[in-house]
Amino acid sequence: MDMSRLSTCSFPLRNRPVEEAFRVIADAGFNKVDLVGAMPHLSLDPAECDPAELKAKAESFGLRIANLGTYVGKSFASEDKEESERELAQTRRAIDLAHFLGARSIRVMPGDNNPAHIDRMAPWFQRAAEYTAEKRVYLGFENHGQPISGNPANCRRLAEKVGSPHFGVLYDPGNLFGAGVDYRAALETMDGLIAHAHFKDFRQTAAGPEKTMLGEGEIDFPWIIRRLDKMGYGGDFAVEYELKTESPDTGMKKWFAAAQKWRDL
Repeated sequence: MDMSRLSTCSFPLRNRPVEEAFRVIADAGFNKVDLVGAMPHLSLDPAECDPAELKAKAESFGLRIANLGTYVGKSFASEDKEESERELAQTRRAIDLAHFLGARSIRVMPGDNNPAHIDRMAPWFQRAAEYTAEKRVYLGFENHGQPISGNPANCRRLAEKVGSPHFGVLYDPGNLFGAGVDYRAALETMDGLIAHAHFKDFRQTAAGPEKTMLGEGEIDFPWIIRRLDKMGYGGDFAVEYELKTESPDTGMKKWFAAAQKWRDL
């Protein structure tokens, strides 16, 4: 694996000032960051977040912003056309911000996650995808345990309805494992649709799925990386530290070290 494709999420540091989050991430060894889409890290409102200042702060720590967790797209399921138009404007704003910051992708919401509304939301995502193609930015909705995002067949259904190479799934095998979904079979179902990837580890216990330190669980990351490469995925791999048993200040360093084992893949 080309280690320049490795990034980490600022989510575990979401309550700290962005400068502090950048310092912790850089000290851990990373040079790319996935920004959570909430202040004090990120906002689409220029009154709350100055893009030029944000970019300069990241660069001062030797970091490049790789992905934005902007969560746009929810209102594309609305029956109110004006509400969906406002959502499209916000989505285009997020795309412009990603382009300015040099981020390859942004996270979007698959409408209200109701499969019955896929036909309603798809045309809005098509319009967003047409715009994002001009900016060379990818839109991805994350695998979570909900009726669209947690169901690989419905993920494929929505992505195929949109029909753009710049729109697809943010593949998170840990989320799938935690929800009792076969992450290997899910990846095969979503072949060709992966816009971004988040990695965290899990193991099965008597009490159910449990998050672990990276590399200490049951998720086969080497298989995933090789399979994604074979599928033609050219994006980043963002490790997402979410453990409460150890501070991110030390835990993220251990995750960076664990990820180095993928260097020869």
